[in-house]
Amino acid sequence: MIHHSWKEAPTIKNVKCVHTDAKKYMVNRVLTKGKTYEVKNETEEFLFVVDNSGKVGGFYKEYFEEI
Repeated sequence: MIHHSWKEAPTIKNVKCVHTDAKKYMVNRVLTKGKTYEVKNETEEFLFVVDNSGKVGGFYKEYFEEI
């Protein structure tokens, strides 16, 4: 249950949101285009970032670019 401590974990890197045009989910409620987010964990397909709600959420990498 390591995901319970991700919010307090050190930041791996920072990324910038490049779009919120999701096909299936409404990510524009928790991500803002142009805003920088802290990455807390990363997999091949997803980045786990502290989103606008203040919680850690998993999003496809296609929404972000490294800065």
